[in-house]
Amino acid sequence: MTSRRVVITGIGVVSPGAIGVKCFWELLSSGRTATRKISFFDPSNFRSQVAAECDFDPIREGLSPQLVRRSDRATQLAVVSAREGLRDSGLDLEALDPTRTGVVIGSAVGCTMGLEEEYAVVSNGGREWLVDHTYAVPHLYGYFVPSSIAAEVAWEVAAEGTVSMVSTGCTSGIDAVGQATELIQEGAADVVVAGATDAPISPITMACFDAIKATTPRNDDPARASRPFDRTRNGFVLGEGAAVFVLEEMDHARRRGAHVYAEVAGFASRCNAFHMTGLRPDGREMAEAIRAALAQSATAPEEVDYISAHGSGTTQNDRHETAAFKRSLGAHAYRTPVSSIKSMIGHSLGAIGSLEIAACALAMQHDVVPPTANLHEPDPDCDLDYVPLQAREHRVDTVLTVGSGFGGFQSAMVLRGLERTAG
Repeated sequence: MTSRRVVITGIGVVSPGAIGVKCFWELLSSGRTATRKISFFDPSNFRSQVAAECDFDPIREGLSPQLVRRSDRATQLAVVSAREGLRDSGLDLEALDPTRTGVVIGSAVGCTMGLEEEYAVVSNGGREWLVDHTYAVPHLYGYFVPSSIAAEVAWEVAAEGTVSMVSTGCTSGIDAVGQATELIQEGAADVVVAGATDAPISPITMACFDAIKATTPRNDDPARASRPFDRTRNGFVLGEGAAVFVLEEMDHARRRGAHVYAEVAGFASRCNAFHMTGLRPDGREMAEAIRAALAQSATAPEEVDYISAHGSGTTQNDRHETAAFKRSLGAHAYRTPVSSIKSMIGHSLGAIGSLEIAACALAMQHDVVPPTANLHEPDPDCDLDYVPLQAREHRVDTVLTVGSGFGGFQSAMVLRGLERTAG
């Protein structure tokens, strides 16, 4: 059976520093950073006190008070992104077969903010070991079940087909889009609304990353705290956000004259089966995922025009994926622009993979590679072309985007632009 081809026809984004796709691309292409001192709570007792927060008001963005009351911030971000993606796609929901429409949403930490806030209420600020559940909101159970996020999006888009939740740590955003693509390829759906969301900027999350010293303590310079591939980097900046796409079978999109951003041409995931947070320096597992994604898409290494790096800003990750690019692309790795948008919008855990896919699709639309902000002193061990400080005009037809997550997950996706999808 010939595999059905899958294309992106709609994009919706809520990002630090930008609500909506247009503002998101303006932020990235300008090299502007959206990292700042945490405002959601008093961070003074934490080692890392900076984050990339969204200036997000759910009521202003059109959500009903009822939806806001029953949902966590991560869900709200996903619904607003899904609405924009649906509008952007031009799909008529009434013309769709709802049983052939699916939803796949990724999230690393689910409804963290809601759970922490409610625990503080029922435990009297953590002072009571035996909590009083009667003080909790009536929708607390939904916070415990991350699938409630996918269900809310499904209700929004009237999807009655496959609806699922993907939680694979920091690769969730790539993996959700990959799983959605596979649903269409295998014939289980014609349209899938897919992407990822996370709203983890809370005391419990900050404390967890503080404990393992993964986040940066550069509190005196928040705007320049995220420094992927820079010799002076000392950890990532936690972020939040969401990106949701409309994926369609190519012929379905063509019949209705839809605008196509890109084809999802290849996807693969691997696990290092090695360590919860550790990475081998040779990048073998990420390289295997890259090779598999390239093979699935019938793409030669020399055809890759741009690499969207995981680029978290930790020494371990930056060197690991630099080795993976060399291992998988060979000499072409030295000729390929690479950048990390985490330098501008922080690391939103499970959501970031989808935000990076959005950035890749827009890079293809504009033939512009977004920069790696704050890269002033390159790490000698990271000796590829990391597009420092300023965006670069560059023909972008084929993009490789990668993700790396706690648990040893490594994922890669190949996106192809309009010229390649036309065949």
